[in-house]
Amino acid sequence: MAPRKNFRNQAKKEVRPAAVVNKNGVKVEASVAASGGGFSGTKIFTWFMVLALLGVWSSVAVVWFDLVDYDNVIAERAKEFRLNFSEVLQGKLSAYDADGDGDFDVEDAKVLLGLKERPVSVLLREAKEESAVKEPDAVPPPDDDDVDGSQNTDVESEIQAAVPLPPISDDFIPDDSRDEATHPYEDENNAIDTKGELVEKAQPQQTLEESKQYNNQPGSPETKETVQVRYNAEAESVPEPEADVEPEVESVPELEAEFVPKLKENAEDQPKDKLKEKAKKKKPKLLNKFEKTIKTEIDAAEKLRKKGKVEEAVRAFETLVLQYPQSPRCRYGKALAEDGLAEKMLSNDMLQKAIGTYKEASELPNATPDLIKATLKKRAERQQFLGRMRGALATLEKLVQIFPEDMALKNDLGVAHLLIGDNNSAKRVYEEVLATAPSDGFAKVHYGFILKSENKIAESIPFLRDGLESGDPGTDDGRFYFHLGDALQRMGDDSAYKWYERGHQRGHFASVWQRSLYNVDGLKAQPWWTPKDTGYMDLVKTLERNWRIIRDEAQSVMDKTTGLFVPEEENLREKGEWGQFTLWQQGKKAGESCRSVPKTCGLLERYPEATGCKRGQIKFSVMQPGTHVWPHTGPTNCRLRMHLGLVIPKTGCKIRCTNDTRAWEEGKVLIFDDSFEHEVWQDADSYRLIFIVDVWHPELTQYQRQTLSPI
Repeated sequence: MAPRKNFRNQAKKEVRPAAVVNKNGVKVEASVAASGGGFSGTKIFTWFMVLALLGVWSSVAVVWFDLVDYDNVIAERAKEFRLNFSEVLQGKLSAYDADGDGDFDVEDAKVLLGLKERPVSVLLREAKEESAVKEPDAVPPPDDDDVDGSQNTDVESEIQAAVPLPPISDDFIPDDSRDEATHPYEDENNAIDTKGELVEKAQPQQTLEESKQYNNQPGSPETKETVQVRYNAEAESVPEPEADVEPEVESVPELEAEFVPKLKENAEDQPKDKLKEKAKKKKPKLLNKFEKTIKTEIDAAEKLRKKGKVEEAVRAFETLVLQYPQSPRCRYGKALAEDGLAEKMLSNDMLQKAIGTYKEASELPNATPDLIKATLKKRAERQQFLGRMRGALATLEKLVQIFPEDMALKNDLGVAHLLIGDNNSAKRVYEEVLATAPSDGFAKVHYGFILKSENKIAESIPFLRDGLESGDPGTDDGRFYFHLGDALQRMGDDSAYKWYERGHQRGHFASVWQRSLYNVDGLKAQPWWTPKDTGYMDLVKTLERNWRIIRDEAQSVMDKTTGLFVPEEENLREKGEWGQFTLWQQGKKAGESCRSVPKTCGLLERYPEATGCKRGQIKFSVMQPGTHVWPHTGPTNCRLRMHLGLVIPKTGCKIRCTNDTRAWEEGKVLIFDDSFEHEVWQDADSYRLIFIVDVWHPELTQYQRQTLSPI
């Protein structure tokens, strides 16, 4: 009985209605027949979705293959399945409406295929809709006058780490500088370490080390290994192959400094009251009364820029400028978008256009003071990036005229004077700042630097020391630690090494001994090298085998009446006489000099590790008795220095590198890394003559040797 019961239950589950015969004599199930011919509600929906997809791809075919009449295809399908044509287009396919006209048609297909750009009105509408949607944990909206609503604190100082501008004042925050960073280029593979040291890392693509422009920036002038060094805008990177804008060529006097001040704030070094003060900063008021009524439209365009859609942002702001030509904020937004597009395109032409738009924005009536300040600061920064130092100086002078009480702007102006080699004007500016704000750390370190460049060693020390101890933005820079330590050493003060150690701890120096500032990270570092260590055995053998030929040619040009040997001009001597005769510098041959010593130059021609070393020199060096060279370091770890002894007195001549002191021998090569501290004494009774040959560090790649900037 149980089995029958189970089978009965199973039979109940499997009962199907009897088949019926339709009009055509074909058997179909009763349920199908009852449904009216096989089209259930589910199947109708399926066909409906098929129709929708056919409509989309039919439009694609119209544009791409130019084979199908889109409208006819859709009409035929709609008629066949008895669907309403307008319902198909406006209902199911409205999601594909790309041009904002309320339906899906051939023009929408062109947009989807990338053959036509989306209208600016649609982009603005979408940005508005997106900005209107709030996240559950969203922060309350900003004040009306803060279009971006960003809480910027120290971003601008990081921007300026790549582009040489002093830091922002404590009472001003630029308009959302998160997206206005001048160098992603900087950066990013930015070659400037955020701790303040210029660090060059091996990269397959470009960095910002050698280029103040997007394209084809000429090499920077030779860097001095001294106090009297050039204060130029060299930020380590690689030039682009094409130049869109020719840079202004500035004459660079001897007293220009070789470095750009790092503008990074040391929050951990600042007093708590200063940090609280920063926290109370007011947001900049960038909108005038009228612009508050169009804030939604400005926000929508700004949203595109923040998201990196710079082409769309430029078009959106251009539309706003056409609609509201007297709006400074719309014009400023256009300049920022053009700036971002220049960065993306690596185009100096586009950047020049942005610089012009910044100027237009600042000159429009009813621009708020904060907008004028932000606009002109940005203009000056980008002018400096293009190497237009005198233009940047004029912009900053205008800013100081408008805001005479702003000490940060005066600090910027002082740097601008230094960048064109006008140390005297910079000195006057910093004297004015310190007269008004005697505790301004930024002004102190720069004023101390200028005093040291004037060889006022003792006077420079308190300004450099107090400025560093202030922890003010722009003071935590390896160059200031470098020059303070150097000044203390020259005064016989052993506390110099305390400052070198502090600079090392801050990440500015590789070690207390190795204090070069233009470095490639990760290179082997040791003070003394053997020929085998370098891999340049052939060059060393050539020099040692031919040392007498080299010596004889050097002696033939030593006659003072010829004027071929010139005094050392780098302020490295405590006392004595030291002359040099240069054959190659920054990888370039001095043709006139080589004509005087043709055999020596001929020997070196086949050694590109020496003649092509853009960060070094090849020269004769003669030192007279009674000469002492201060402890110092070279500017870069990218080279090694070879000394070939030519005329060496038996006693009294020695060189110290770190804590290891050695002497030269005639016909022998000494090799050391001059990025380590070294010192020279000449206490013999006759002159010492050597031949100096700088070579690339052997671990540098061929790409790096080609792309590193000259020093």
